Amino acid sequence: MSRPTVHHLQNSVLSAAQLCNNASEAIELFEERGLFLKPIAKLNISVTLPQLKTPGKSLSNWEVMEKLKRMAQPDQFLVLRVSKSSLEFLRFEAEVEAKSLIKTLIARMDGKAIKLSGFTDSLKIRAAEAKIPFPIRHDWDSFFRDAKGMNEANPGERPDTIHLENLPCRWFATKSEPDLPSENIMRRVFQTFGDLRHIDVPLLDPYRHENQITGGNFRTFSPFSNQLTFEAYVQFKEYIGFVKAMDALKGMKLMRKTEDGKAYTAELKIDFDKTRHLSAKSIRRREKERQRLMDLEKEREEQKKT
Repeated sequence: MSRPTVHHLQNSVLSAAQLCNNASEAIELFEERGLFLKPIAKLNISVTLPQLKTPGKSLSNWEVMEKLKRMAQPDQFLVLRVSKSSLEFLRFEAEVEAKSLIKTLIARMDGKAIKLSGFTDSLKIRAAEAKIPFPIRHDWDSFFRDAKGMNEANPGERPDTIHLENLPCRWFATKSEPDLPSENIMRRVFQTFGDLRHIDVPLLDPYRHENQITGGNFRTFSPFSNQLTFEAYVQFKEYIGFVKAMDALKGMKLMRKTEDGKAYTAELKIDFDKTRHLSAKSIRRREKERQRLMDLEKEREEQKKT
């Protein structure tokens, strides 16, 4: 399988991220890589629907969205999508460039009304800041308290490991491997919160992919062929490092400033690890499986020579 070109990957990864036109609220994470954290700014907008008394008559979600966009002007939504619909209401999730805009947009919309073509009744609007779901101390305290088979004396079986998904590969890549995240760069970024015990980037382990095992030829599998983002497990030596990182990441996007002065954001999926991924037992099991596959690969290579 051929490696994609650097140009292709640059365009692909940028398409996986979102151009940021307002970086005023960004907080520095790791200056050397141009990495920042930027608050997520979202609203929930509910529109009360009129009773559809005429058979066959329907209401246009698109028209409602266009009316909401006009109400938001001169500001714009980054995202506006239907999150729930019923006969009584439409609920939208909206995202804007900065948290500072939320109060302004709520003032423009909450309690106001819109009229749609073909309907006599006005549609009332309610708008409020959206709560960004993110685990808090109570969540991990109760999980590890109630989890069976966990021993908090053991690393990986207590609140010490963060699981991150949707990390853009190129934001953590080296110049020599521009299409592949670097574990060393991940380590340097996250040790700003505290000393690390382990980091695991499954994408970097060529022996951990179903595709290559079923393919029968280990060397033809390319783990980064179409991979724009990656997941990682970051384990801290001390509880305080884990807490600092979780507190810093709460309600935040990852932002990167490029050399040409542009900024891009990526919304990550973040949770505390519930799977014992970096427990000593799990690490040993993966090492054993890796060795088995390496031996199998060696055996197949030997068979080809005979």
